[in-house]
Amino acid sequence: MQYMLLINESEDAYTGENAAQVMEETLAGHLKLIEKLTESGTEWSGNRLREAHTATTLRYSGEGDGVLHDGPYAETHEELGGYYIVDAPDLDAAVEWARMIPIPGAGSIEIRPIWPEDE
Repeated sequence: MQYMLLINESEDAYTGENAAQVMEETLAGHLKLIEKLTESGTEWSGNRLREAHTATTLRYSGEGDGVLHDGPYAETHEELGGYYIVDAPDLDAAVEWARMIPIPGAGSIEIRPIWPEDE
């Protein structure tokens, strides 16, 4: 089964005095995870996303066709920063991969099964 690992983190972690170092360490963590995924033979894909201010959200309130908003999906201090799609045998395995995703500072990883096209 495929799981999408949605990386929600604060972009503030990449600003300030240590911004370059935090970015370098985080990227190194992602490269390490990619190496482990590849070595394990786990099928995966993923991408980094542009900054939250480039997002557009189509928000539904329960009536109408929805309203377009500039910005990320949720009004929080966390933004969707990227994602992985991994082929894992079960949720526990997907959680294991999610725990290896580097997040500087506060954040979360949403683990969501992908609905197969044939169901």
